[in-house]
Amino acid sequence: MNKPTLVVLAAGMGSRYGGLKQMDAFTSEGDTIMDFSIYDALRAGFGKFVFIIRKSFENDFRAIFDKKLKGRAEVAYVFQELDSVPEKYINPDRVKPWGTGHALLMAKDVVKENFAIINADDFYGKEAFEVMARSLMEKDKKSYQFNTMAYLLKNTVSDHGFVSRGECQVDENGYLIDVTERTHIEKIKGGLIRKDDNGQFVSIDENTIVSMNFWGFTPKCFEFGNQLFEQFLEANQSNLKAEFYLPSIVNEILKSGKATVEVLKSDAQWFGVTYKEDKAIVEKAIGKLKEQGIYPTKLW
Repeated sequence: MNKPTLVVLAAGMGSRYGGLKQMDAFTSEGDTIMDFSIYDALRAGFGKFVFIIRKSFENDFRAIFDKKLKGRAEVAYVFQELDSVPEKYINPDRVKPWGTGHALLMAKDVVKENFAIINADDFYGKEAFEVMARSLMEKDKKSYQFNTMAYLLKNTVSDHGFVSRGECQVDENGYLIDVTERTHIEKIKGGLIRKDDNGQFVSIDENTIVSMNFWGFTPKCFEFGNQLFEQFLEANQSNLKAEFYLPSIVNEILKSGKATVEVLKSDAQWFGVTYKEDKAIVEKAIGKLKEQGIYPTKLW
């Protein structure tokens, strides 16, 4: 049975969090959120890990994760830099990478297996990795059948400010019709609101199905996105903050009529950190999981 690969999106700098949250410890043993994803993925049967990072923190990153994964799995690193675009689009004034869609395209040369892709700073839960691994192991590498792990919006918002989420439209058979990146969803007076295209606030149902960037692909997904990214770069040359999101590639996949994206569900508890204030909540939740024996006190 072919072991799938896990691609970890770790090049973002966590501007709202105020630092490199990928490397921040959430337990007294020094575990990062990523440690739990890697641990869960290993248990679920993933055999290779690809980290998409920036060269500026490569040494720090390798010092932590090379040691942990040595003898357990294959490891590769991919760099997402500001100059990882055609030369005519390089802008010396830009400070952040080009977003999660760009990051996915960067992984093409090192990912030859069925794979899942996740955010480094989201805690997805043991079951989510088991469900995803099973699905990827059953698929042919030449298949155009992809999938995503779904969560309810109400379980993924912060009490401390706005978040970005991929709002999913799902058909009656559990397949994705469309995913829209909502860059501002906020909890106000017990209800949830989002900004529309005009910057106006409108309400959004707390039971909306959202993507937390936990996607399952075969290598066929790399046939999509390059042209779309070029169009995006052309249209956003003067916008220093424009980001090319992974859902843009997924929508291109859906519109092609060539591929499907099945929406997988898991009862695993998601949690994550967008703001510094979220950290205490996550520390408490992880502590409880260790107490319950779901994770050992020492992961490595």
